[in-house]
Amino acid sequence: MKLFAYPKLGEQFYEQKLPNGLCVRVLPKPGFARRYAFLGVNFGSIDTHFTLDGREYRVPDGIAHYLEHKMFDLPEGDATEQFAAHGGSPNAFTSYTMTAYYFDCTEEFEENLRILLRLVTVPYFTPESVEKERGIIAQEIRMYEDSAESRVYEDLFRGMFAVHPVRVPVAGTVESIAEITPQALYDCHAAFYRPGNMILCVAGDVDPEAVVRIARELTPEVSAPLPVRDYGAAEALSCPMPIQQRVMEVAMPTFAFGFKCAPPAPDALMHREVLGDLAAEILAGESSELYQRLYERGLIDAGFSVGYESVKDACLLSASGDSTDPEAVQRALHEFHGAGRRLEFKGRYHGADVYDDYSHIANNGVDPAQFARLVKSALGRRTRDLDSFESICYLMGGSYYFDGVDYLRFPEVYASVTPEDVQRFLAETVQPERAALAVVRPKEGEKDYA
Repeated sequence: MKLFAYPKLGEQFYEQKLPNGLCVRVLPKPGFARRYAFLGVNFGSIDTHFTLDGREYRVPDGIAHYLEHKMFDLPEGDATEQFAAHGGSPNAFTSYTMTAYYFDCTEEFEENLRILLRLVTVPYFTPESVEKERGIIAQEIRMYEDSAESRVYEDLFRGMFAVHPVRVPVAGTVESIAEITPQALYDCHAAFYRPGNMILCVAGDVDPEAVVRIARELTPEVSAPLPVRDYGAAEALSCPMPIQQRVMEVAMPTFAFGFKCAPPAPDALMHREVLGDLAAEILAGESSELYQRLYERGLIDAGFSVGYESVKDACLLSASGDSTDPEAVQRALHEFHGAGRRLEFKGRYHGADVYDDYSHIANNGVDPAQFARLVKSALGRRTRDLDSFESICYLMGGSYYFDGVDYLRFPEVYASVTPEDVQRFLAETVQPERAALAVVRPKEGEKDYA
């Protein structure tokens, strides 16, 4: 096994790439009673159109999530019960880009690891069980549909992207999952649940060689070609439907606002993520001048958040929260940091008109002191994340790995980003044609705000 060490972070891990393509990473944590295993599959909700062995596949929306549910069915019974019998606590999730299965335990680690590996390598679907699951997942979808926070982000993505499959909710729709069959599930498992398309990451007081030995025993011996994915034609930087609105049973309008970003080069993903995160904080993070102005005017509350998001060439700066006037928040984001200069009349002082300059960053640059504080804070947050078994396995065994990113290099990436980089990024990105707004408004008679 190869050892990778990061002295500045105090972290190291062993890595072994098996002949079948499976990557195994073990992060030794001597003295800890708890052990944690995370298995990531490079298959998410956006992977509905692909080609394998010369055959083109178009599968129903939501099938990755549906498959996640059904993988806990084994010929000998429910995998959840097997974990419980050996003191393991399992779970799973599906995102736009991956499916993950994981467990933690304090004893019988090797037996629990065997269950995990058997779970992902042995598909078992019957027409009866697939049909039964349909109702369960339909209920889950309806729960998300009743959530204003979920719907507003779904609407934002649909308004920003014309063809990219990120427009579709991870779980699909009630209509799309009605088309899922056992054969479709088997097809997706055969295409994506291949060792070369997976990574196993383990943290705790475990023997790395034992982990590799078990992985060899329970995964296929030979490698297999991987599917070629198709996410549709390249997206324009303009938004097809800039305004999305719906009415739901909420007390106050909930909104999500975004600026569409040009996709980064494949070898610049981490650099762009760091740049985007810093830009979002400077744009309207809690320490920004704009945040304070909006908060003092009562247009946002403590639930307001900003961030950078990227899903396979679907990239955006986003802001979300509750507001009595979402459009006013949108205008402020445009005006304060846009490339043009906006002067707001504030009154008269000693016979002269007084204006407030609303475009500090685009015209005056990023404050170096604020930039330094944000970098220090971000580095501290990412370093603290490494203290959690769950976080470090996700970061080492999730989408970063499949994107070819060495996550533990993040201190070097932060050191390479400058205030001028942030200024240029914001000037390019914060443009009216790149913007979209999604709002969920209360039904008439249900408002509880002035």
